Parts: sequence; structure tokens; C-alpha cells
Amino acid sequence: MIKRTLYFGNPAYLKTKDEQLVFESPETGDLKTLPIEDIGVLILDHQQITISQALIAKLLANNVAFITCDNTHHPTGLLLNLDGNTLQSAKFQAQIDATVPLKKQLWQQTVSCKINNQATLLENCRVPVKNMRNWSAEVKSGDSDNHEAQAAVYYWKNLFQLFPDFKRERDGLPPNNLLNYGYAILRAIVARNIVASGMLPTLGIFHKNQYNAYCLADDIMEPYRPYVDSVVLNIVNLNGNFLALTPNMKKELLNIPAMDVIINDEKSPLMVAVQKTTASLAKCFEGKQRKILYPELI
Repeated sequence: MIKRTLYFGNPAYLKTKDEQLVFESPETGDLKTLPIEDIGVLILDHQQITISQALIAKLLANNVAFITCDNTHHPTGLLLNLDGNTLQSAKFQAQIDATVPLKKQLWQQTVSCKINNQATLLENCRVPVKNMRNWSAEVKSGDSDNHEAQAAVYYWKNLFQLFPDFKRERDGLPPNNLLNYGYAILRAIVARNIVASGMLPTLGIFHKNQYNAYCLADDIMEPYRPYVDSVVLNIVNLNGNFLALTPNMKKELLNIPAMDVIINDEKSPLMVAVQKTTASLAKCFEGKQRKILYPELI
């Protein structure tokens, strides 16, 4: 079953009863309930939301990715379960013991797939991509020639044709705001499934930052970024220069977990595909397989 993404953008009281999330509106007094086991991602985006400790504990026990937003309506925090897999200790050890050559090979696969997916999205926009296909095929172990950066320069220069001078910067001009929001949702999905697969989201295969608790999530989400980019591209094409983050735009971005993707020659919702990706990564760390399963953009 596809886990649901819940978004709360108005004042609310959130609590739990009988394994249900209970929502009460202070404005209308209306009560609504939803089984906690059906929730995959919960986003709180209002300064007047009150949530009970009992509900937080149950959400985390059910491996819900719990995102909070700041007063500018951008995701600012992520809570995850610390005990997401019955074989967690053994899987932690396999991840910790992973050799440098293995990590470099896994990063090679990751970068190659990311560039291919970026190329497909550009191709769908009728942009020539022969150079990107070549870069994807030429990625070496650990991406020692930094083809990821070369591809990124070409990709961002050509993706948003309404914004020929666009630069991908976290604090840059729109549509950077939309990309940030979409990537935050994607990151939460990936981190949630890393924990569910028994791994530490902190220990990356490429990203290393003592201040980043989600280095592995930032690694594994890379080939999935073009799916977020495709949603943002559609929003840009529909709205032109009017790209303040509106409720309708958020609604579009909140559909990212349910997007159909192709992985291992099968169609799956993105959230399910991420589960397959993280499960395959755990097997790579354990020596049971040598390739991560990633989606192929079409």
C-alpha cells in the first residue's frame, strides 16, 4: 500500500486515539481521524499547530517522516525513527564496514543514473543531450573526472527555457524555491526508507559533512531529483514568472511520493521505488549484490 503524505497548512490540534491521528480545527471544531499506519510523510506548515507528544511517538514508531516548516513555509526540520529494522545492528555494521572501492562503485552508479535521468528530461524538452549521454557512460569509479558537475552546468542552463539565466542556488531566485520544497519532500522519503532498510542516514557513500545528519539520503536521492525537476518544470510552464510558493503549487509538489516511475522494468509509485532502492543498497553493503536499483526516467 502507498503511504499517504499529509500536509497541514492551517491552525490545528493534532493528537492520537486508538492508533489514529486525530485532527481538530480550532476554527470550526471539526474532528477528523486517519490510521497512523497509513501515513508515510507528515508536513506541519503553520505556526499555530499544536501536536501531542503521544502522537509524535506513535508517528515515529510507525516510521513516519515528520517534517516541520518555518515561518517562510519552507521545510526546516525532519524527525525519523531510530529503530526502523529488526536486523538494524547487523545492517549498521555492514554499512560501517563498507570498503572505499565499494563506495566509489556505488557512487559511479548513482552519478551515471542521475545524468541519464537529467538527459531524458532535457530530451523531453527537445534539448540535444548527446554530450550528457556520453558523460553518463564515461563516469569512472568515484566520478573522479567530476562528470556530475559538468552535466549539472549544461542541465541547469537548458532546463528552464523561460529563465535562460537560471542558476541552481538554494537561496537563489525562483524557481529555486520550488526545487527546495520538492527536494525536501524527496529527502524525507529517502531518509525514511534508509532507516526502514536498517541503515544509518548519516553515513554517506560520497557526501561527507559533520554537520549533515542525512549524508546517505543526499547520496541516494540524486537519481530521483529529475522527477522533482519535472514537476517544477510543469509548474514553471503553467505559471511563467509568477512563482511565489502558492497552495496549489505545494499541492503539486506533495504529489511527488505518488508519481509513477519505472524501476527494474516495472512501474511503481516513487515512494515504493525508493524502498526498492534502499533495500538494494543494504544488500550491496552486505555483499549480496553489486548494483543499486535506481529508477529510469522516460
